[in-house]
Amino acid sequence: MTPEVALKLGWAAGKVLANSGTRKVVLGKDTRISGYMLESALEAGLIAAGVDVRLLGPMPTPAIAYLTRTLRASAGVVISASHNPFDDNGVKFFNAAGSKLSDVQEAAIEALMDSPLEVVAPEHLGKAKRVDDAAGRYIESCKATLPLGSSLAGLHVVLDCAHGATYHVAPKVFAELGAQVESIGVMPDGFNINAECGSTHPESLRAAVLAKGADMGIAFDGDGDRVVMVDETGAVLDGDDLLYAIVRERVEQEGYCGGVVGTLMSNLGLELAIKQLGLPFQRANVGDRYVYEALREQGWLYGGEASGHILCLDRAGTGDGIIAALQVVAAMRQRGEPLSALRHSIRKYPQLMLNVRLHKKVDLATLDKVWQRVAEFEKAFDGRGRIVLRASGTEPLVRVMVESDDHEVTQRTAEALTALVREAVEAL
Repeated sequence: MTPEVALKLGWAAGKVLANSGTRKVVLGKDTRISGYMLESALEAGLIAAGVDVRLLGPMPTPAIAYLTRTLRASAGVVISASHNPFDDNGVKFFNAAGSKLSDVQEAAIEALMDSPLEVVAPEHLGKAKRVDDAAGRYIESCKATLPLGSSLAGLHVVLDCAHGATYHVAPKVFAELGAQVESIGVMPDGFNINAECGSTHPESLRAAVLAKGADMGIAFDGDGDRVVMVDETGAVLDGDDLLYAIVRERVEQEGYCGGVVGTLMSNLGLELAIKQLGLPFQRANVGDRYVYEALREQGWLYGGEASGHILCLDRAGTGDGIIAALQVVAAMRQRGEPLSALRHSIRKYPQLMLNVRLHKKVDLATLDKVWQRVAEFEKAFDGRGRIVLRASGTEPLVRVMVESDDHEVTQRTAEALTALVREAVEAL
């Protein structure tokens, strides 16, 4: 991701996404050091396309989706590599409704990347302006997802903001709702985003919760669209646990009778628990975009991933770590139970995911010996387990996921398949 690429991308996106209406785009970023460089390049490209830019500075990805809608912008742009280390970066786009782009829009932007960059006439150049109250707007929107008059008074919570985009907003949300807040991961320096902290590394949060005797811990990833939680005993609750807690509360308190969308990686225990609530469960491809598309297609409200992407479409138009955490806390307080009680409400199947690093692009469909072995293992499971092999969408990895009702069988199967995949990849 170079300045040249970002410049051209800004121009191409401006031409496609702001070709009508306000011709205004909001632009935000997370806290990694390359954001300064890419922000300037994208801003220049958008202005060259004749688009006005509203600069938000470091803000969570879901905040940018929200502000795209409320500021009546034609599109939103986020500079972020999510949960990845600081030396990665990327660009995400939202349409005017704050939703992910369609395949048609993405194809149109890609097509323009190969065209010469043509700057509009000087009188049609865009202008840039900073939105000074962006954080305050988003904080209020998060608090508004709880019923009027809700209070978190008496709740002692530790927040781990991953030195990322939530560092200056999440503590204020919980503190303004009355919680006693202690924060870690709130000193971004451009290099420490996601570094042994946040939702992908909850060990430091677990230690802080136990050391401080807190009621719970909440960890976000670098751009704030993922969340995992730690209960008062130090146990980690992943996205499957949290999604179930939210859905169960909606069924019991509001009579929700729609369905729930998970992914190929969602634990089988979640599927069975959702069905025990009397709700249908559907699996989508991995990625919050695919969960969102399935929810919209079915007309349902709740879905998510074990990694911590959780969508509550009755509260927000996209996955939002802060808002999802608030819904879990509200469910806990409604029941008058500690967070650990919510965890015990779902029986998770032993699940193990191992990674095989790639040094070149690999088509998994061509690994015939691997798939033959997968079929043999699944036949032996006899409906009591699952295997998923997939390429990561964000890293050069093949992910091998195995789950069954037996921990030792899960471990042996995952290790055997990982070795086989590694051997097959190295032989190519």
